[in-house]
Amino acid sequence: MKARIPALAAALLLAITGCSAGSSASVSAGPDTLSVGFTAEPANFDFTKTDGAAIPQALLYNVYEGLVRLDAQGRVVPLLAQSWTISPDRKTYDFKLRDGVKFSNGAPFTAEDVKFSLMRVKTDWTISIKSTMDVVDHVDVVAPDHARVVLSKPSNGWLFSLTSRLGAMFSPTGVADLANKPIGTGPYVVAARKRGDSVVLKANPAYWGRKPAYTTVVLKYIKDPTALNNALSSNGIDVISAITAPDSIPQFQADDRFQVIQGTSNSEVTLAMNNARPPFNDVRVRQAMMYAIDRKALLDTAWAGRGTLIGSMVPPTDPWYEDLSNVYPFDPAKAKALLTEAGATNLNLRMRIPNLPYAVSAAQVVQSQLADIGVRTTIEPLDFPAVWLKQVFTDHDYDLSIIQHVEARDITTFGKPKYYWGYDSKRVQQLLAEADSGTPEQQVADMKQVARQLNTDAAADWLFLFPNVIVAKAKVGGFVQNQVSESFDLTGLAPR
Repeated sequence: MKARIPALAAALLLAITGCSAGSSASVSAGPDTLSVGFTAEPANFDFTKTDGAAIPQALLYNVYEGLVRLDAQGRVVPLLAQSWTISPDRKTYDFKLRDGVKFSNGAPFTAEDVKFSLMRVKTDWTISIKSTMDVVDHVDVVAPDHARVVLSKPSNGWLFSLTSRLGAMFSPTGVADLANKPIGTGPYVVAARKRGDSVVLKANPAYWGRKPAYTTVVLKYIKDPTALNNALSSNGIDVISAITAPDSIPQFQADDRFQVIQGTSNSEVTLAMNNARPPFNDVRVRQAMMYAIDRKALLDTAWAGRGTLIGSMVPPTDPWYEDLSNVYPFDPAKAKALLTEAGATNLNLRMRIPNLPYAVSAAQVVQSQLADIGVRTTIEPLDFPAVWLKQVFTDHDYDLSIIQHVEARDITTFGKPKYYWGYDSKRVQQLLAEADSGTPEQQVADMKQVARQLNTDAAADWLFLFPNVIVAKAKVGGFVQNQVSESFDLTGLAPR
């Protein structure tokens, strides 16, 4: 998945020196330049303290690298670690590091940086998924090219978690201003940013691996789906990273200037219900919501029927997937009966959603269907990511919300009572712990039980699994069909 070409160091250093929030992100188009359109812009570049998918989407594997990564099939494969071994008790991991790796500020990458990076997750990170690293007891620097990680208990999920932003490697000399100046070992560096518009990545001249085919990549942020499509049609961009207006897909399929790559993703579009407060602290009310919403009709209306109905927080690419999408068939009469039984009448709920096309479209369908069972909702679009993350995700100030959860194997978030779901099940927490520490076979069995329990408890309503639909000019190659990681991986893209 890697094909890369160098850039001039002097020009790059000049570009980096000029990098700031207000600097122009315009570049001269050429055969070595690629422009990719996105809808959600990063609030900053620090994914150690800022939740949401936009930052790792732009930086993971492109600017930051970890010891391991996910390949196109979702397998854990080497990256900065060229190999590793696991002790018989499954608690000790010995990583053999690659030679000649440097951070973009010139600092060499060694086992000291592995220790610094992994322990820093425990001490300095503040994002919600940092607890995955709690299992790390200590890291030993055996030699400059040999890091030993010792866990406090066996963990099936730990190595997999290293493929995410949690496994990103940092230098002690490169963390002074992560929000504005990311320093990684990857094939690209951040050269410029124009808030509300774009981020420019330039090829890292000192990169240890094969050089990127595109020496300049412009990440262009366009919230409006029509404007995003028009930008591709009018040569303003070369790629739409994820199509946001599904009705436009046929027009691109019919035009030989473009290609449409369709696959699946990890992204569960979820109707969150605030389990921690009335009326959703009553399971009958949550179950009523499940029966009230026709998910197939919602998918047809909001996303032109593209996507997958799932029924729990598990995509088909996970080994413990079961199709639970029919457990709550569309049954408005049953929904009304449950609300009456719970004494939850005359409900007037706030549905606070990100101001993104899929969420707005889905919210309108949910609002209409809930109205049919006598539940009134007020849709409040919030600026994403900053306002939604603060008010809904952090402050838990909502009744209903709709959001696309993109992190791999994020079903574990339901084991955290303080997560914004407000869901607190001792059974689910115990099953998750047993799944992580047991044999791989036990893990699959336990995780299936977790998914079923979440479905029974109606901990949320999983509206559909977002499809991975990329639209690009026909001249750009190297795309991966299925989105299996947090990253929009630029490293395999090349002219064809």
